[in-house]
Amino acid sequence: MGLFDNFFKSADKEENNMKINWVPLNDEAQLSAIIKISSAKPVLIFKHSTRCGISRMVLKNFESDYDIPETEMDLYFLDLLNYRALSQDISTKFNVMHQSPQVLVIKNGEVIYHDSHDYITIEAIKKL
Repeated sequence: MGLFDNFFKSADKEENNMKINWVPLNDEAQLSAIIKISSAKPVLIFKHSTRCGISRMVLKNFESDYDIPETEMDLYFLDLLNYRALSQDISTKFNVMHQSPQVLVIKNGEVIYHDSHDYITIEAIKKL
């Protein structure tokens, strides 16, 4: 996606964007549920810093490009500023160094993909 694509998107592309139904991740007990759910289908966790411009841009691009059917993956959204301890729990439980913004994909209780910043792409997630 080019730099100016964000500014000059066609109306057709805007209409085709899927609305993401984020599940707010705000309790450690949800991590156990995520592990259970991940045995049936992948679960994605998006860790976002609400005060960071880079994180906001990555989130906007992610949401704009996202086109995976809702039935194929559950999506959880973690507000890092309000739930710092939970972010650390995720890092510990899944043995992945904390970054922001960051995406983790969990399948069968294990992280099968994680990336951060501009390296977060829908194409990489689809390949899983």
